[in-house]
Amino acid sequence: MIRPILGSGLSSLAMCLPLVAAAESLVATRAIAAQSVLSAEDMALVDAVIPGALGDPALAVGLQTRRAIYPGRPILERDLGPPVLVGRNTRVQLRYLSGGLEIAAEGRALDKGGAGEVIRVMSLGSKTVVSGRVMADGTVRLGDDTCAGC
Repeated sequence: MIRPILGSGLSSLAMCLPLVAAAESLVATRAIAAQSVLSAEDMALVDAVIPGALGDPALAVGLQTRRAIYPGRPILERDLGPPVLVGRNTRVQLRYLSGGLEIAAEGRALDKGGAGEVIRVMSLGSKTVVSGRVMADGTVRLGDDTCAGC
């Protein structure tokens, strides 16, 4: 931050003072099992800068843990994800939509995934492995935009 020096009569002289940034990080308040959906009671803010830790409880509430998190340990962004809607090896409904054409088929999930994630699915009819995006209702949508990060 730049502050003018008061009372010196020099209006163009400035002094640089370092700013002390206060930051908070999220830590677990209890042992949280892997695959648990987080609630506000599972976490607390501490006055510390922990690399990779979330700083806002709103960013973590409703997400699912990918691994166990122990009391007092930081809640890291990489350890969280959307709740799993499709489990590995479960039967899913495949949907392909293009213009006015809609094709539905049955498949078996080869990966687990939450809403918005791209997973691999084997079509039960053709035994072909395809990639699709998990939708909020648990179906898997196929199409051109489903492999945007593959």
